[in-house]
Amino acid sequence: MKDLRKLCIHTITTKPWSIEEAAEHYATMGVGGITVWRDALEGRKISQVGDMLRKHQLDIVSLCRGGFFPAVSAQKRQAAIEDNKKAIEEAAALGAPLIVLVCGAEPAQSLATSRKQIREGIEALIPYAESHQVKLAIEPLHPMYAGDRSAVNSLSQANDMAEMIDSPWVGIAVDVYHLWWDDTLHSEIMRCGRNNHLFAFHICDWKVPTEDMLLDRGLMGEGCINIPEIRGWVEEAGFEGYHEVEIFSKRYWQMDQQVFLTKIKEAYIQYS
Repeated sequence: MKDLRKLCIHTITTKPWSIEEAAEHYATMGVGGITVWRDALEGRKISQVGDMLRKHQLDIVSLCRGGFFPAVSAQKRQAAIEDNKKAIEEAAALGAPLIVLVCGAEPAQSLATSRKQIREGIEALIPYAESHQVKLAIEPLHPMYAGDRSAVNSLSQANDMAEMIDSPWVGIAVDVYHLWWDDTLHSEIMRCGRNNHLFAFHICDWKVPTEDMLLDRGLMGEGCINIPEIRGWVEEAGFEGYHEVEIFSKRYWQMDQQVFLTKIKEAYIQYS
């Protein structure tokens, strides 16, 4: 049986559960890690949440999410920097070593301009991230999100940006949902590994047909992504971290979450 100690689940995956419920159920199932979404921390003392997760023997893998740097207005770009600094503070208080960045895009300007603002925004955060001992992971998103969610849409673009920034505090999160289609994926994963930029690995599946481009992700094995092959590539590139299940699904959020958690475990063992 596959070792569940390398399995990490994002709190957004079991969105109906509070973080306290998620921690209890993940730990009982034998899950090794948890990635915390910022909404799960609302109204709580963050350091105490971190203590609670560690008491359940869950590794805190990362905090989601920072980013959304581009804007036409300089004032809005600065507001994004301040919000990302707050996220860095939250990650440090929680004990999360990494923040995943959904980089953002501004439909009123070119993708090239948005990418330049993303790079500048990340560079502005590096001293703050280093002082809090929190790394930053650029997550390239599928091109369908290029209009308003991310101007970084391929692993090649993310690699270019990480190399240009050239900081040990900045790397990349590889999410199979966003990158499985890319015919250069293997070589770009190897490039990412060679540069020590491979910080995170996210898994789920692409359903056919997909009924909602944001909220209809599938369990591993439920769609057309060859997850074992891509996992093999990231491991070939030297990645030894968690396999993070990140599923946005209205259908699964309506299900009994304990039943869903069992399905996650079974799909992880069989199809990833």
